[in-house]
Amino acid sequence: MKSTVKRAAYAGLFVLLAAVFVSCSFSRFAYNQADTFAAWMADDYFDLSSTQKADFQTRFGRVFAWHRSEQLPEYSQFVRTARGKVQDGLARDEVLWFVDGIRDRYRTLVRYAAADAAALLATLTPAQVENLQRHWDKDNRKYVKEHKLNGTPEERQEVEAKRITKQFKEWLTPLNSEQEQRVAAMARDIPDLARERYQERVRRQKEFMRLLAQRNDDPQRFQARLTEWLVDWEHGRSPEYQKQLDVVWQKRAEVFVSLERSLTAEQRATSLQRLAGYADDFAHLSHLARRGSEDSRTAAR
Repeated sequence: MKSTVKRAAYAGLFVLLAAVFVSCSFSRFAYNQADTFAAWMADDYFDLSSTQKADFQTRFGRVFAWHRSEQLPEYSQFVRTARGKVQDGLARDEVLWFVDGIRDRYRTLVRYAAADAAALLATLTPAQVENLQRHWDKDNRKYVKEHKLNGTPEERQEVEAKRITKQFKEWLTPLNSEQEQRVAAMARDIPDLARERYQERVRRQKEFMRLLAQRNDDPQRFQARLTEWLVDWEHGRSPEYQKQLDVVWQKRAEVFVSLERSLTAEQRATSLQRLAGYADDFAHLSHLARRGSEDSRTAAR
């Protein structure tokens, strides 16, 4: 099926939240540990002071409560709709529908959280901004290594094939050897944009650093520009690069459709069960949040 969920791995504080919410490795346990995970990551990237940590926890808790009660029911319905598409058999446009759906839900989240993120980022010291840059430099070196940017085209095709196989496995079902060979063969037709993606990654990081330099000038303007940076990640791309990316997504969608059509009866049953489990998890977590809110109101009377 479907889709490839792109982790929104930007290092803005509340973007960390998005990474947890739309992760392929979602589970009730992972979601319930989101506050711990996000606090750890924020501290790792920025080396927060004790005051900043307390502020982060307060703001995160507020966004987390909103997300549980307001967004998870909609997530549950979205996944149930996706399950119906898998059950009926996928078309390329339905794979792209799923990708767009993940992106839209990410944007909803960061729009809601942007004000709190801006307030937190405005408290960063120059040393903490330098810590972020060092962390990014380390991440970038890892990216170069893992994506074989200095390797051969064949090595990068292998990386792409493994990434698609992993995403399919996480969302739907493990593939057999014949299906994995099919991915490897089709990956050769996907344009190799590894270097261009890396350049875009670095460009976005530089944009964010320039944005942080303005964090204490005008709070409202900073919040607006931060929101724009988080939401409109296509901004600043060259038309040629965007055109190439569109081709890549079309090709990746074709791979997912081909794989979905090759599923055995057992694999399809596993896929449908897994998607139903995601939907049930979202609904259950939202129910617990609503029940907790009702109990709190009752206790306060």
